Amino acid sequence: MPNKRDDKEIKTLIDCKKSCIVKVVKLNAPTKLKQRLISFGIMKDATLEVLEHAPAKSTIEVKVGKMRVALRAQEAGLIEVVKT
Repeated sequence: MPNKRDDKEIKTLIDCKKSCIVKVVKLNAPTKLKQRLISFGIMKDATLEVLEHAPAKSTIEVKVGKMRVALRAQEAGLIEVVKT
């Protein structure tokens, strides 16, 4: 059974499709990467919009507030989100 919180399925950011709007639940990243993500505004309870996936899903572009951020697939896989 998949993880659930508040009746919404928890998944990683890399699993989200284009135009999906999600809320960050947890960052499962090492300390240095977590600090970098937080500096971009990617933290618990932040709202993100998936803008683009690169070919082969090697990178993902997300919108955080008014800023656009490109993340490697490996980094996006460490960010747990729920659909809003």
